[in-house]
Amino acid sequence: MVWHDFTLSGTRVERVDVVHMRGVGVRRTHTWLLQHIDWDVSVGERWVVLGPNGAGKTTLIQVAATTLYPTTGEVWILEEPLGLTDAAELRQRIGLASPHAAAMIPARESAVNAVVTASWAVSGRWRENYEQLDDERALSLLDQLGVGNLADRTFGTLSEGERKRVQIARALMPNPELLLLDEPAAGLDLGAREDLVRRLERLAADPYAPTSVIVTHHVEEVPAGTTHALLLRGGEVVAAGPAVDVLQAQPLSATFGIDLTVTHHNGRWTARAR
Repeated sequence: MVWHDFTLSGTRVERVDVVHMRGVGVRRTHTWLLQHIDWDVSVGERWVVLGPNGAGKTTLIQVAATTLYPTTGEVWILEEPLGLTDAAELRQRIGLASPHAAAMIPARESAVNAVVTASWAVSGRWRENYEQLDDERALSLLDQLGVGNLADRTFGTLSEGERKRVQIARALMPNPELLLLDEPAAGLDLGAREDLVRRLERLAADPYAPTSVIVTHHVEEVPAGTTHALLLRGGEVVAAGPAVDVLQAQPLSATFGIDLTVTHHNGRWTARAR
């Protein structure tokens, strides 16, 4: 399975810092959505960002996606300083799947067109010129995410789970160096969630897949193969580091404000109130 073709003469191109944030804060009117954020994501890492509602997770992803500029601090994405580089060009190197991005896809657009148009960073097919390889890659990604049979279905007729997988295929379409998935399993039933998590596990296991960050509310949605975790509460970092160290009872209890027991089995986590 080939998710990512970021190669040069057969050698994988690596970068030291994919995301680098120091002292980042985001303020809206009189409210700080994020404060004092220090965060580094290196090439090949698979991060999960966890926290309760209102913790600042989506705001953090928007900053990493270069769609939101911080009020304070410095941000480097793919070794480019935010605010001092062409954000439009930088976004072409980032794959993003989020509720806002999904809302931009026309309901009448076919699933395959919803994916292939990511090559031009547009959400609806019009007069762009695509090569046969573009269409083949879009179909291949849909197949890998289990929705290849829905390629000709319009986006608006798909179920929530099917839309989520089309969105992830779209995010992967331009061969991104950074993949950001904002709550990819939100709203899915148990079967759809587990199917999606298994596919994300296959992606995490691919050494040529892009560096990734997944946002979720639930430890049960963290795919096996996740290497690092960041916990947010009230817009500030509670803990960050290797997943096996961070996804423990004490930091998760502090993050969600409830006494939790946490288990880790076969690469997956579960959390329950004591």
